[in-house]
Amino acid sequence: MSTAMESMSDPAAGSASSAEALAQLRHSCAHVMAQAVRELFPGTKLAIGPAIENGFYYDFDSEHHFDLEDLPKIEARMRKIAEGNHCFTGREISYQESREYWEKLGEKYKIEILEGLKGGVITHYTHDTFTDLCRGGHCEDTRDIRHFKLLSVAGAYWRGDEKNPMLQRIYGTAWTSSADLDRYLRRLEEAKKRDHRKLGQELDLFSVQDLAGPGLIFWHPKGGRIRLIMEDWLRAEALRRGYEVVYTPHIAQVQLWETSGHRSFYRENMFKELEVEKARYQLKPMNCPFHILIYQNRLRSYRDLPLRLSELGTVYRYERSGVVHGLMRVRGFTQDDAHIFCTPETIESEVEGCVDFALTVFKTFGFPDYTVEVSTWDPAQRAQYSGGPQEWDQAQGALENVLRRRRIGYRLIKGEAAFYGPKIDIKLIDAIGRSWQLSTIQFDFNLPQKFGLEYVAPDGQRRRPLMVHRALYGSIERFFGILIEHFAGAFPLWLAPVQARILTITTAQEAAAADLAAELRRGGLRVEIDASPEKINYKIREATLQKVPYMVVLGPKDVAAGTLSVRLRDGRQFGGIGKGEFLSKLQEEARTMQLASAFSKA
Repeated sequence: MSTAMESMSDPAAGSASSAEALAQLRHSCAHVMAQAVRELFPGTKLAIGPAIENGFYYDFDSEHHFDLEDLPKIEARMRKIAEGNHCFTGREISYQESREYWEKLGEKYKIEILEGLKGGVITHYTHDTFTDLCRGGHCEDTRDIRHFKLLSVAGAYWRGDEKNPMLQRIYGTAWTSSADLDRYLRRLEEAKKRDHRKLGQELDLFSVQDLAGPGLIFWHPKGGRIRLIMEDWLRAEALRRGYEVVYTPHIAQVQLWETSGHRSFYRENMFKELEVEKARYQLKPMNCPFHILIYQNRLRSYRDLPLRLSELGTVYRYERSGVVHGLMRVRGFTQDDAHIFCTPETIESEVEGCVDFALTVFKTFGFPDYTVEVSTWDPAQRAQYSGGPQEWDQAQGALENVLRRRRIGYRLIKGEAAFYGPKIDIKLIDAIGRSWQLSTIQFDFNLPQKFGLEYVAPDGQRRRPLMVHRALYGSIERFFGILIEHFAGAFPLWLAPVQARILTITTAQEAAAADLAAELRRGGLRVEIDASPEKINYKIREATLQKVPYMVVLGPKDVAAGTLSVRLRDGRQFGGIGKGEFLSKLQEEARTMQLASAFSKA
C-alpha cells in the first residue's frame, strides 16, 4: 500500500523548529537584499519581503529595470553586508513615530502597510543601517547568512491587484548549509529541463495561441492522444466504482450563480456576463450547481442514495495575465469533477471510496509518495462558516476516521477550511521531490441548503442530503503538465502518444516496415514509420529526442532473418527479437500499465 510521506521540497524541514529557523534565515536574507538594492540603486522604494517555501523575495518600485545581470552585483553587496555580523534588533514603535520615519524616506508602500496596522502593535527591525516595518522572525545576526543565491526577477502587482502599480520582484533562496543549497540548485536545473512548457513545444503536445488569448490551451494530436487515454481510464474507473457520467452546459443564466453564491464570493474570478435574448448569462467557473440541478430534477428517496455524479466538465475562470502559467494556471480547463449526494449513515464509506480512488490514481500514474492535509474550521470564528458545530464535528470526524482507518498520516490545519465545509487535500510528490496539490475531497454544507436539497428518509420525512465535492486529477490540463514534468516527457508505454517507431536503413526495407507497422497497429499499438532518406543515426537521434519508448531498426539482415533489432529510448539494444515476441511484450506492458519497459527483464 502507498504511504504518505513528508514533502521533500525542504531538506531542512524535518521538524517544526528547523523549519522555523529556516524561515527566519530567509526572512533575514530578504532584509539584507533590500538593503543591498537600496544602496546600489538609490531612489528604489520598498514594498514587502517575506520568506516563502524554498526561499524569499522582495518587491521593489525602482526606475532601474532589474534583470539577471544585476543579481551577481546584488549578491556581492549582500555578502559584504552579511560579513559585518550585524545584529537584528526589533522594537515596538508608535504609529505616529513610524509614520514620520517612512514619510521622511518617501516610502509610500510602507505607509500604506502601516495604515492597516493602525491600532495594533507596530514593530521596526534594524540591522546595520537598514530598518524595515516588520513583525519579526529573524536570525540573531547576519553571520548566519552565508548559503544563498538570487534566482530570478519577475513583475508583481502591488497587493496582487492589477489596478495597482506593477513592482519588480527579486526571488532568492537561502539554506543552512552549502550542501543543501547545492542540492536545491541542482534540482532547479533539473526542473528547468523538465519544464512542461518547453517539453510541450519540443514534443508537439500543446500550445497557447496569441490570436486566441492567454490561458487557453490547444491540444495537438499527440497531446490529444494522451488526454484521451487519461479521460477514458478515469471514466471507466468511475463507472466501475458506481459513478454516473453526466454532461452539462458551459453557460447558465446569472440567476443560477446568484443562487449558488458564486456571484457574491467568486465574482472576480468569473468572466463578465453576456446578454442573449434579453437574458443574462455567464460562463461556468464550476460544475457543482449543474449537478445540483440534475439532483433536483426529481424527488429522491434514500434508496436512490448515494448518487455519484461524475463529469469531465470544462470551466472558465478569469485568471489575471500575470499568473497564467502554461498548463498549471489557465483560463479554460476541464475538471474531473464529481459530486456525491448521500445520507449521514453512508458518509464515511463514501469518503473512503474517494480516498481509495485518489490513491489508485496516484499509483496508476507513478506517484508512490504523497502528503495529506485535513483543513477544518476555527470554532472561535463561527460566524465565518456555514453549518453548525454538530455538522462540522460530524464532517471532520468522518474525514479523520477514514484516514486513521486507512493508516494514512495527515496534518490537521485549523482555520484553513472553506466556509462551506472541511476537506482532505492530497499532495503528490513528483520524481524530483516537488509537492503538487492534486486531489481534493470537500464537504459542502452550503449548496444543499441554498438549493433546498431533500430526500425522503425511511420514516417518510424529508431530510437534507450531505454533499461531497471530489476531484482527483484536479484538472486535466494541470495534471497533464505535472505528468510531463514528472516523466520529463518520457511517458510510460501505455501513455506514450507514439509507442514504437520503425526506422528503415535503406529504401529496400520500406515494404517490410509498412507490413510490420500494420501488424503492430492491428495489435493495438500506436506506431510510426521513419522511411526518410536520413542516416540511421540521425533517425535514432530524432526518435530519442521525441522520447519514443521503442525503436525498431529495420535493416536488410533483419528483413532476411524475419527478426527485429529493438532499441529503447535509454540506449539499450536487443537483437534477434521475433515479431510475435515484440508485439506480445508491448501489449502486456501497455495492458498492465507498467511504468518500466518490458525489456528491462530481458
